Amino acid sequence: MLRIPFDEVQSRIAEVLRGLSFNGERAELCARLFAETTCDGVYSHGVNRFARFVATVRNGSVDPAEEPRPVAQFGAMERWDGQQGPGNLNAWAMMARAVSLSREHGIGCVAMAHTNHWMRGGTYGWQAAEAGVIGMCWTNTMPNVPPWGGVEPAIGNNPLVIAVPRAKGHVVLDMAMSQFSYGALESYRKRGELLPVDGGFDAEGKLTRDPAAIEKSQRLLPVGYWKGSGLAVVLDMVAAMTSLGNATHAIANNPLRETGLSQMFVAIDPRGLGDAARMEQIADEVVESLHSSRPAEVGKPVRYPGENTLRLREENRRLGLPVEEAVWEEILRM
Repeated sequence: MLRIPFDEVQSRIAEVLRGLSFNGERAELCARLFAETTCDGVYSHGVNRFARFVATVRNGSVDPAEEPRPVAQFGAMERWDGQQGPGNLNAWAMMARAVSLSREHGIGCVAMAHTNHWMRGGTYGWQAAEAGVIGMCWTNTMPNVPPWGGVEPAIGNNPLVIAVPRAKGHVVLDMAMSQFSYGALESYRKRGELLPVDGGFDAEGKLTRDPAAIEKSQRLLPVGYWKGSGLAVVLDMVAAMTSLGNATHAIANNPLRETGLSQMFVAIDPRGLGDAARMEQIADEVVESLHSSRPAEVGKPVRYPGENTLRLREENRRLGLPVEEAVWEEILRM
């Protein structure tokens, strides 16, 4: 595993993007989002995923020149068309728009159709928290998870992100509706490790921790079993209905052709109601209650969502981003 300085990773990726017709500013932002994802320890959706992103640009699924355009507005709620633009740039712009609406109305809600994979969903939760607002966002995906009671992929793993700003460290939940995403399965398989808990079914329909067996069967386990399955369905419906975009069943079941997604971005700025100091105190008290909880394993304290991200971010900024040698060589060849 190589350790590459953050700025060099961003610079090399931006150079590739400029060669793919991304203009300078958009190339830099897109590259930064990939580098930050790896910096924060989400290796499956950062630099390791860049080659797949490039493939979707080259096959026409992603149009590097397109940006979202507004379609309709009603109070604090808006509908936008992503026009098949780069998923992470589209999502960044839509969360920024939701934050702007929340400054005016106290809440902002943006639904976007016809976009692409947003890479790490948590990126837009951190974006909202850094802006000082509560953020929520979710996306549908291609059908890659069997619904509870089924054996064939028919629902998406539909990531859901909820972020709470906090001066001592933002709380950011970033979860898919499957116990493990395909990206996580790939990471465990490449490391030669079993999953820490059952993550899906093997070819015989038995629960397993073997990531390769789950990839082969394509039978991911919904988080919370039937509960996660049901939540995936309603997240899909709300995003597609509100944006008037595609639902999961209408999206191609091909990672290189996963386009035309529907997404939702919500920002809440409760400071207009007053007593921001008390809100901050509540957040701190919740975190303190978690930290005072007796851990199951000695030396492994209970953490809040996003706490480990802050540790990894500092470590990877200091030591350099961990990048597989083969991945880095491929980027350099690009």
